[in-house]
Amino acid sequence: MAVTDTDPGGRGQTPPPSRADRNAARRRRLRSVAGTLLSLALTLLGLLLVTFIIGRVMPIDPVLKVVGDRASQAQYDAAYQAMGLDRPLVIQFIGYIGDVLTGDLGRSISTGQLVIDDIKHVFPATLELATLGTLIGVSIGVPLGVIAAAKRGGIIDQVARVVALVGYSMPIFWLGLMGLLLFYGILGWVGGPGRQGIIYDGMVPDVTGLILVDSLLAGDWAAFKDAFSHIILPASLLGYFSLAYISRMTRSFMLEQLGSEYVTTARVKGLSETAVIWRHAFRNIAIPLVTVIALSFGSLLEGSVLTEIIFSWPGLGQYVTKALLAGDMSAVLGGTIVIGTCFIALNLLSDILYRVLDPRSK
Repeated sequence: MAVTDTDPGGRGQTPPPSRADRNAARRRRLRSVAGTLLSLALTLLGLLLVTFIIGRVMPIDPVLKVVGDRASQAQYDAAYQAMGLDRPLVIQFIGYIGDVLTGDLGRSISTGQLVIDDIKHVFPATLELATLGTLIGVSIGVPLGVIAAAKRGGIIDQVARVVALVGYSMPIFWLGLMGLLLFYGILGWVGGPGRQGIIYDGMVPDVTGLILVDSLLAGDWAAFKDAFSHIILPASLLGYFSLAYISRMTRSFMLEQLGSEYVTTARVKGLSETAVIWRHAFRNIAIPLVTVIALSFGSLLEGSVLTEIIFSWPGLGQYVTKALLAGDMSAVLGGTIVIGTCFIALNLLSDILYRVLDPRSK
């Protein structure tokens, strides 16, 4: 007769997993990690291929941008060979991959500096703007979506629908201009275009590149107040569009969960509506909501171009726009690669959080 392990109380215990089970679980995790890394590598390769092709098909001669229109044919040919454009496209693409992986995005014709150095200078402004916009969108959009689902058909639900509809349909440049006119021009509640007032420009030591953080680190509350007054309007504008997307998706996720059998069971057991909504239903939407928030953040990083132009915000969007108008393709493609890489990194982060929050995916 087989003997089973029991505890002192006589209750049977679940036997520990065997070595074969542990090895099988380890192999599944390794395959999952390998699959994720392969997917990321292929995505990055596709991004580089697209930017490489764009750089070759654009009706802009990169050689003329370097040597100028008055250069002789000999000077043109020398620059053409020095830039490696005489080599086969496959060899050029391999070299392009190597350059990007080592951080060499070329040299900007507009500024005369390395593109990677320009991006290091302007990207923190975009990151700060998009981060604050996402925080505004999440802090308002998630509760609004949850309450709208819980009070389906009520006043709050109708308000949430209108907010989402306006957020999707209203042109961002019009809202930006109206916001500047009302809150800056008429009411004077916020700072004007730009990242700082003239008197504070350059006064805060550049540690992180994020003005709000650097001013706090320096203990300069006047500079912090000035920087906040400049960023709050464009960040709120971006946050509104993020709010519209996040609230709509949160409402959709919550409606699906609130119609589930386990929610009905929890209500029958006498749990309060607050506990049912936030402890049970909301916990189950946290996993897909992570992906929604990550994609929203990536969209703000990429889609802040018009906002940065309207508010004269010295970020990556404005940098790429000016480079495109100047025919500076190295800067344009460099900015595109950075934004694409951010999307890839955010997808990886959301995948990691998904695995952490949902043990079943391990």
